[in-house]
Amino acid sequence: MTASQPVILGEMPSLSKLYVNAAATAARRRVLGTHTGTELPECSHEVRGVQADVANLTAYQHLIGETASDVLPAGFIHALAFPLAMSVMNRDDFPLPLLGMIHLSNKVVQSAPVRFTEALDIRTRVENLRGHRAGTQLDVVAEVREAGDGAIRWLGVSSYLAKGVFLPGIDKPSAPSVPAAFTAPDPTALWQLGVDTGRAYAAVSGDFNPIHLSVLTAKALGMRRSIAHGMYLASRALADVGAAKGDAFSWDVSFEAPVFLPARVALDISTAQDGDGAWQRSDYAAWSPHSGRKHFSGSVAAL
Repeated sequence: MTASQPVILGEMPSLSKLYVNAAATAARRRVLGTHTGTELPECSHEVRGVQADVANLTAYQHLIGETASDVLPAGFIHALAFPLAMSVMNRDDFPLPLLGMIHLSNKVVQSAPVRFTEALDIRTRVENLRGHRAGTQLDVVAEVREAGDGAIRWLGVSSYLAKGVFLPGIDKPSAPSVPAAFTAPDPTALWQLGVDTGRAYAAVSGDFNPIHLSVLTAKALGMRRSIAHGMYLASRALADVGAAKGDAFSWDVSFEAPVFLPARVALDISTAQDGDGAWQRSDYAAWSPHSGRKHFSGSVAAL
């Protein structure tokens, strides 16, 4: 799908209002039995001249263990663009229910550093609607440029699953892929995540999704306890890779099992170097030290 001219918004949308609207839309569709078809909206949303809040940036860096810097962490840029991505999925012509979406994976290419002093143009769109053995999935694409500059500095592709939603005309895969067996290695780090981890990340990211905030709000949406934000976990792993990755890199993460709070999470990071000893790539995996079940895995590589 090729997006048409972008819809220019005057300011970044409010996530809290988007969640309220998504809940109202879901209730309306249940009562009326309406649906919006099987096509994704062929438009993008854009906000121009976005600037990061310095105090919020500092709090974010402290929370995930990033070194204080004027360069925006890749995960922070994801959080900065997230309300705009949500606004596309909140459109009346978006065919899937927004609430309950499961974040399957994330891929980022950061081709140049983005500093907090820079004004940014952010554009988001949805594409690649396709079947999944458990429902229907799609990709949400976010592009970040320096204001007035056509070159993309940061590109993110997030894949989401609408579990249990099977749209007519979209075939699910004939056979599910079998994940490779996971044997937990000796961890390089052990995280202790408190019950307030979701609220702490919400405070710096602006994403107050109820499944992350408390036992009560999570149970209201069918979870047994609150869970950690996937992008908090992935961003903390990226921070643990450290400064060796430089300012231009690719970063990906695949989520497998939620982290119910409170929790202990074991992390392993393995690093590859070239013949001159320069960093080339780090692969990481995180799991429960109690059950051995893998929570997520991914990699960071030099461009």
